[in-house]
Amino acid sequence: MAEQHTGASTRTSRVISARPEALYQAFINPAALVEWLPPAQMTGEIHEFDARVGGGYRMSLFYPPTERKFRGKTAEREDRVKVRFVELTPPRKIVEAVSFDTTDAEFVGEMTMTVTFDEVAGGTEVALAFENLPPGLRAEDNDAGARLSLEQLARRFEQRNFQPPTTG
Repeated sequence: MAEQHTGASTRTSRVISARPEALYQAFINPAALVEWLPPAQMTGEIHEFDARVGGGYRMSLFYPPTERKFRGKTAEREDRVKVRFVELTPPRKIVEAVSFDTTDAEFVGEMTMTVTFDEVAGGTEVALAFENLPPGLRAEDNDAGARLSLEQLARRFEQRNFQPPTTG
């Protein structure tokens, strides 16, 4: 039997002024994910997407050319992840099994991300809970990335509130 590591866990949340249904959709729409998920100055590309339990997606996150601190886990400036949808309970909860496409033993393994959407005063609290982080993924780095992604998700909805809807 393969040795299972029990990695660190993190939990980050943010209240976003949007309905749970709209926020849930931002997690299962590939075009939306590419807009808000890559943290900071990173960019993203979806390679495949299947929004059903047992399905999932493959996505690359690319570090900007100016990044000096971090090295990609898949290639020099790339982190490629494979995500499997374990649970989809619209519009309240998403559970994903996430693994890096890597040959670095420090980043091998499957972590679990549970996303919950709870209506609160002022909008929806979106919580990202990660369990079983691979040994090479520091909890503080994971938490910082999750916070940046939630900030971008919030900005996406706040900007939308101030702009008239476009047709087309």
